[in-house]
Amino acid sequence: MERIRSTPRPDWRQRTEAQGLIYSTTVKDDGSTVEYWHEDAYYLFTMPEVETLESVTEDLHRMSLEAARFLATGAMGDLGIGPAAMELARHSLEAGDPAVYGRFDLAYDGTGPAKMLEYNADTPTGLVEAAICQWYWLQDVKPANDQWNGIHEALVAAWARRRTETGLARLHVAHVGEEGTGEDWMNAAYLLDTAQQGGWQTQGLNLADIGWDRDAKRFVDLDDAPIEAIFKLYPWELMMADPFGMHVQDHPEAVTWFEPAWKMFLSTKALLAALWHLYPDHENLLPAYLDQPGPLTEWVAKPLHGREGDNIVIHAEGIDLVQPGHYGSEGWCYQAFHPLPDFGGNRAVLGAWVVDGESVGVGVRESDGLVTDYFARFLPNVIDAPAPVPAPAAEGAR
Repeated sequence: MERIRSTPRPDWRQRTEAQGLIYSTTVKDDGSTVEYWHEDAYYLFTMPEVETLESVTEDLHRMSLEAARFLATGAMGDLGIGPAAMELARHSLEAGDPAVYGRFDLAYDGTGPAKMLEYNADTPTGLVEAAICQWYWLQDVKPANDQWNGIHEALVAAWARRRTETGLARLHVAHVGEEGTGEDWMNAAYLLDTAQQGGWQTQGLNLADIGWDRDAKRFVDLDDAPIEAIFKLYPWELMMADPFGMHVQDHPEAVTWFEPAWKMFLSTKALLAALWHLYPDHENLLPAYLDQPGPLTEWVAKPLHGREGDNIVIHAEGIDLVQPGHYGSEGWCYQAFHPLPDFGGNRAVLGAWVVDGESVGVGVRESDGLVTDYFARFLPNVIDAPAPVPAPAAEGAR
């Protein structure tokens, strides 16, 4: 794994915005701006590295499913979601409610085993840049090379399978309209598009526009049409804390949710402690404990429902860092401190995508500091191998 300098395309902004990445520029509190999309460098993987990481990612997913079953027993408490949400998630897991995707965050530098940092299995974003923008970058800049990126094709195929399995034809796709950057909107729109390519009839809507028909005991959209299947880009723990969540709790069979309620067992940082409890000393895991650091002398404290690095606390030799935010009241997980790989001052984390339990691609983010936060950069990836010859049916898939 190497970080290779590259010359940005002169019209990179227009190209990436046309592909859906309308949220690259972030304005900081002091008025300065930082760019999320960066193509002045790329990360180069060898094929053996990719094959190893694919195997690791799929192993971690299988282990996480076992950890979800362990968490469902209540052995580690109510995970900050409360008894009602625990029961809903347990029921969903026992019913085998269908799921689609997730993203592991891994620390890896090409030497030694990858280490799991967390699993974003409920509402992971980053699809537009990982599935679309970096693929088009590859066609423009390194067309003779391969890329670790089969995300788009995998999503389309997964949605087609979900349609067959559920016997349903119409999928609503919801996001939170108040999110101002456009990131949630574009990620939801992309998932809507992949579902449509997978054979679903689709309808987008704002999460706030979902209604409840008291008489029919069903969810409805703005046209009072019944919602039978829905993808929602909104965390389960927040939905269950909302008064509207009581309808989800009281009528679990009213709608097929993507992602399903059992993802609450995977989206909590308590998963890290459960994994270490079940698989102690596994080479791809870091020691982790719930509520206290246990034997750890250097650790990272993570709020159970934290996102984007908010409220992270790092205690290590020469480091005492506390990130701001509003998480933490739900509880904490303490994970052994493992510094991100440093590529010339750029600290990289691999976002390894899983669709239907299979490893399908990666998105690489890097930051200047110890925490991957709102100001991280996304860089494309290349495999040091020739581009595969596409099958005719796959041409123009994106």
